[in-house]
Amino acid sequence: MFDIQEIRSQFSILNRQVNGKPLVYLDNAATSQKPDSVLEVWNKYYTEINANVHRGIHTLSQLATEEMELSRRKIQKFINAKHDFEVIFTKGTTEGLNLIAYILTQKIKKDDEIIISYLEHHSNIVPWQLLCERTGARLRVIPMDENGILQLDYLDQYLNERTKVVSVNQVSNALGIVNPIEEIIAKTRKNSEAYIVIDGAQSVPHFNIDVQKLDCDFFVFSGHKMYAPMGTGIVYGKQHVLESLPPFHGGGEMIATCSFEGTTYAALPFKYEAGTPNVGGNIALGAAVDFIEKIGHENIQNHENALLEYAQKQLLEIEGLKVYGEKTKRTGVVSFNLEGIGISSDVGMILDKMGIAVRTGHHCTQPIMDFFNIAGTVRASFAVYNTFQEIDLLVEGVRKARQMLS
Repeated sequence: MFDIQEIRSQFSILNRQVNGKPLVYLDNAATSQKPDSVLEVWNKYYTEINANVHRGIHTLSQLATEEMELSRRKIQKFINAKHDFEVIFTKGTTEGLNLIAYILTQKIKKDDEIIISYLEHHSNIVPWQLLCERTGARLRVIPMDENGILQLDYLDQYLNERTKVVSVNQVSNALGIVNPIEEIIAKTRKNSEAYIVIDGAQSVPHFNIDVQKLDCDFFVFSGHKMYAPMGTGIVYGKQHVLESLPPFHGGGEMIATCSFEGTTYAALPFKYEAGTPNVGGNIALGAAVDFIEKIGHENIQNHENALLEYAQKQLLEIEGLKVYGEKTKRTGVVSFNLEGIGISSDVGMILDKMGIAVRTGHHCTQPIMDFFNIAGTVRASFAVYNTFQEIDLLVEGVRKARQMLS
């Protein structure tokens, strides 16, 4: 059974107050809170087995290595990668996308083309712009309509023999829109030999992911949005793709042999994991996978979809409130503004006084805001521990903000 109170009891931070009010945390698209089970695993590493991994024969090093590699295997199963060595530990989605854009440099030449979409986070825009600056390639953007739906007819027009990369997110962080990545991947495979990169930062907390079924070349996500510590993340890459590309960082761990005359590189995954990793965080990421799987993807998705439907219905009853992407398939996010109130942060500050945490601003998606000719939105985003009562408090707070700011 899905027991929301039992789930909430696992998050100690939800018991605190903000500005004298019970915390209502609705900023999960920025980062989720962490269950006690994850924090306990993180703390256990530092208090019981703190040591560097893969490098020591002593007991603590062996135990730390075993725990981190167990976490890698949990993540492999979680996303259904074919091999555990296709799972690369990173600091998060941003580092993962930069890693991919960097190692693809040698595969890109002048006048090649890279396709992204209008719905991307800056982390899936800027690394490709930098790649274009390095190589002389051209960036092409799949446009969207007023509902936030990508216009895939343009993808059909863009795909050609010069297309070398197609990189899109599965879910928009700003609007919560679920993009048709299966269709995008199918079109790309049919019409080009491009590398396909999927930004899963906003989908992994909500959906069951199967990278083999998707048939993407790369899939990246962050741990901190899926109940794990900050500074954790994953790049999944197909074995033959990763083996054909150069390293990202140079240093310890990623070498097979090193001399002043030259260096050879370690096998996967260590080729892409230079330096001391975030061992405690990586182990705790495995604990976050355990937490999600214990509740079940279907239960999580059903609950969060119900929250979204309820929140949108209640918010739209407020005079002058506009929801962006209202008529589009979404998950986990309702992004809105109040007519006549030009600064979304004013609404956010009033909500904060009531103990309600939301995100305001452009959400690192300035092209989306420019499309709608706005500076930003108020974004409420949901996780498995949120409740309908919290939605009621949000709606009450927005009504109060409307009265105060009108």
